[in-house]
Amino acid sequence: MGPVFDMAHSAEPFDLAIAGAGIFGLSIAFAAIKSGLKVAVLEKDRVGAGSSGGLLGALMPHMPARWNPKKEFQFQALLSLETHIRQLEADTGLACGYRRCGRILPLTTTDKLEHHLERAEESKLRWHPQETGFTYRVEPAGSRSDWLAAEAAPYGLVYETLAARVSPRAYLTALGAFVREHGILIEGTSVTGFDETAGEVRLAGNRTPVAARQLVISGGFSAFDLIEQFTGERIGRGEKGQALLLEGKGLEREPAIYCDGLYVVPHEDGTVAIGSTSDRTYSDSAPSAERAEELRLRATAFCPKLQGRSVLTSWAGIRPRCNKRDPLVGKLPGHDAVHAATGGFKISFGIAHQIADCLIAEITGNTPRQPLPATFRPDHHFGSNRLEADG
Repeated sequence: MGPVFDMAHSAEPFDLAIAGAGIFGLSIAFAAIKSGLKVAVLEKDRVGAGSSGGLLGALMPHMPARWNPKKEFQFQALLSLETHIRQLEADTGLACGYRRCGRILPLTTTDKLEHHLERAEESKLRWHPQETGFTYRVEPAGSRSDWLAAEAAPYGLVYETLAARVSPRAYLTALGAFVREHGILIEGTSVTGFDETAGEVRLAGNRTPVAARQLVISGGFSAFDLIEQFTGERIGRGEKGQALLLEGKGLEREPAIYCDGLYVVPHEDGTVAIGSTSDRTYSDSAPSAERAEELRLRATAFCPKLQGRSVLTSWAGIRPRCNKRDPLVGKLPGHDAVHAATGGFKISFGIAHQIADCLIAEITGNTPRQPLPATFRPDHHFGSNRLEADG
């Protein structure tokens, strides 16, 4: 049970108010609290109500090809995530469902076989297998056919050991518990603005403002609305994704599969997640029964062990995607005390802890463990560098 706190009558303002209790917002709160800051997280609905509250939990690396700072950043994040999660689990006593599960990629043409043989060679340079132990190898046709149907991989497959998975909802629950214990987390509270001169976070419904020295906007795709209010620029959009959860008893130790544009991810609790789709146009955020059945049929076609397993639940949500594709992290142009962290899209869970480390280091004047790629910074997203949504 966290501390009982009257925000309206606090003698001292919060060092940091965070708008949004998804994976970025809660990870930033965790890092801020660990650095000694007084933190309040303000969530308009509930923890994980947006795209962070999904089912998949796939922590998958970029291909070891055309290496760049973004790929290096994600690689380092995936290397350090297990230590971060084990610390969170120790702090809270709550399991996050993390496991280094590995991943299978089927090879369906000779071109793909040749391409991934090259990637396997490059992985020796980029992934440092002698130091990290993580490998990226091409295996012959028929390999691992007890899990991936042999006909789905006629030219063999890639098996890489860097990939991992986490239970998104369990991870959020643990982060939320930590923030409630050591800071303030208020649900059902929508941030509408921030008066930097007065140091007041404005809330919807004429609620008493929250005193804070700085604000971080991290509310998923809806963060783009608030960012536009502060900057006058629209730099991102939402894309709908859908996933499915099946009963998966006995499959807990199998690797993840990426095939036919879908992930199959076994979880520790005896379930298997399938997903996810990506739709730029959508009419609502609700799951579609037709799309759910499509996911099930496509997955069972290349993964026969899923046949006959019951559907437990279906999920859909709107994921934040910056128009420039890379996440936005840092101080908003024209503001001294307003920051943003959003646009993680499909890689948010793998990089959130490292994004948080970078942003809190910037706010506190320290050096992050891993430098933030230039393409993540506000200069890349705003002004003359801005890309329109249909660009």
